[in-house]
Amino acid sequence: MSASRAGTVQRLPAGSTIAREANTRLLPLRGDFERMARRRFQDPKPFRRGAWWCLLYWQDEFHAGQTRRKRVWKKLAPSTLPEREVRKIAAELLRPLNQGLESIGSATNFTVYVNETYIPVVMPTLASSTRDRYRGVIFNYLVPTFGQRCLRDLTTLEVQRYISSLSTSSLSSESRDKIRDVLSSILGSAVSYGLLVKNPVEGVRLPAERRGRKTSKPYLLPRQFDALLGRIPEPYATMVYVAIFTGLRVSELLGLRWNDVHSDSITVDERYCRGDWGTPKSDASQATIAVNRRVIERLHRLKLVTVEVKAGTAVRRYRVVKASGPEDLVFQSVKDGKPMRDNNILCRFLKPAAQAAGVPWVNWQVLRRSHATWLKLAGADVKDAQAQMRHSRASTTLDIYQQFVPESQRRVVDRLDSLRRIN
Repeated sequence: MSASRAGTVQRLPAGSTIAREANTRLLPLRGDFERMARRRFQDPKPFRRGAWWCLLYWQDEFHAGQTRRKRVWKKLAPSTLPEREVRKIAAELLRPLNQGLESIGSATNFTVYVNETYIPVVMPTLASSTRDRYRGVIFNYLVPTFGQRCLRDLTTLEVQRYISSLSTSSLSSESRDKIRDVLSSILGSAVSYGLLVKNPVEGVRLPAERRGRKTSKPYLLPRQFDALLGRIPEPYATMVYVAIFTGLRVSELLGLRWNDVHSDSITVDERYCRGDWGTPKSDASQATIAVNRRVIERLHRLKLVTVEVKAGTAVRRYRVVKASGPEDLVFQSVKDGKPMRDNNILCRFLKPAAQAAGVPWVNWQVLRRSHATWLKLAGADVKDAQAQMRHSRASTTLDIYQQFVPESQRRVVDRLDSLRRIN
């Protein structure tokens, strides 16, 4: 470089250095943003067409992965309405777009978003059993209803109208609640990814119950449990025995290892559900609970048990516990020692036995509920029952799991008849 060039300072217009740097980064200038904002602002004039006031405006939509603007024609009001009032209606219609309350991504089709974003991105973060339930809700209820609409069309009013319409269906309140939860999860993720500004499901209320009474959920009496247990083969009988005497969830039973089994307690720190390993349901669920010694003895007896399985005309014998090291599973599949599937055990062993015992409503949840109810019948304190069930709140233990009429309440009712005899 020559001295003359090195010693020469060229004056540049103010701001040109920043502009050059911004251009090298391929970022739009501040003025570009302002021009983009001006292009998105719309104030079209309503016009009469026949018996209606109408409006033509631009609306963003996604097509084949590309954003494009489409001319939309919409009826606003009857032509008898004054133009001043019609302009107010038009301004309110365009307000979300003009004030940035409606993002460009809200033009995404609901089905496209579910198939291309929610299922591949969000669903893998859920437990496998939750994914199965969510898929059923999505493709049986939500896609048939909202599949042809854009995300922006799912307003709070539209969602409330749909949820309210479910009150005339045969769906239970739990099913209606699940539909709302799944829709909220989908639209909530759209908010997280910047496609929506607000989740329209927030504030949506479920229809009132058609029945004004609280229904008690079933639980097993001790004599019913004995009849059931005698019809289930090992190792599944021990699974059911441990479930009702500890209150463990089936996923926690399947994830139980020998180093979790102590002399008078069991530590719950892992769960297994249909191929997925993970931590228990909540922080409160990860705990060490007291266990009756007979439960521990029955678990250890599994190491000595051999079962016979028919294979065509032959009979094969398998050890129930193939390995009992600290990291080995307590409940192993009979054939190869791999983790079990809860739905296979339920359909092949628990349900047929329950049907034969006259208690066809029994499932894994009933066993856990029965444990909570037995705790109450045995005189357990509410806080002790909460700790044993590993619930975050005592109200969950009382309102959901302990299903029975107290004996003291029965005695009071029985005394009422004596008042009539006295008078």
